[in-house]
Amino acid sequence: MTDVEKLIAIEEIKRLKGRYFRAMDTKDWDLFRTLFTEDLELDTSYAFTPADHKGDPIEPGLTRREPDASFRIRGVDAFLEMQHQYLDNMSTVHHGHTPEIEIVDAENATGIWAMEDKLRWPEGSPMRHMHGYGHYTERYRKVDGAWRIAALKLTRIRIDVEA
Repeated sequence: MTDVEKLIAIEEIKRLKGRYFRAMDTKDWDLFRTLFTEDLELDTSYAFTPADHKGDPIEPGLTRREPDASFRIRGVDAFLEMQHQYLDNMSTVHHGHTPEIEIVDAENATGIWAMEDKLRWPEGSPMRHMHGYGHYTERYRKVDGAWRIAALKLTRIRIDVEA
C-alpha cells in the first residue's frame, strides 16, 4: 500500500468507529450490525464492576472483575443480543479519542482508542449513573470493500458510579 492508501484507510476506520458510537447511542441496531464482521470476537471481561466500597486500590468502591468467559463472545448476532439486553432501556453517551491505527496490509488493521462513556439506567434500577474511562483495542478487516470491526476488547481503567 502507498502512504496515501494507508491514510485513506485510517480515515475510513475513524469514520467506522464514529458510526459505532453514534449507532450505539441512538440504538440504531440495523446500522450497528453492518459495522462488524460476521465472526466478530468481543471481549469485555476486563472491565471494572461496582462493589460495596471495597476492593480496588485505584478506585475505592470498585473491584476488578475476574475475566468471565460469558463476557467473551463470538459473532455479531451474539453481540447484538448482548447490546439489546444491556442497553435498550438505558441512555448512553460514548466518545472515542486519540486513535492509534496501524495498517497491517490492504485488508487488515489494528487500533487502540481511548474511550469515555456515560450510562444512565431507568428509574428504579439499582444503579443510576456510571461514567467510565478506558480503551478499546480492536482489529479491523476489509470485507467487500469496506472496513469492519473484526475484534473488540474493552478495558476500563476507572468508573465513577452513582447508586
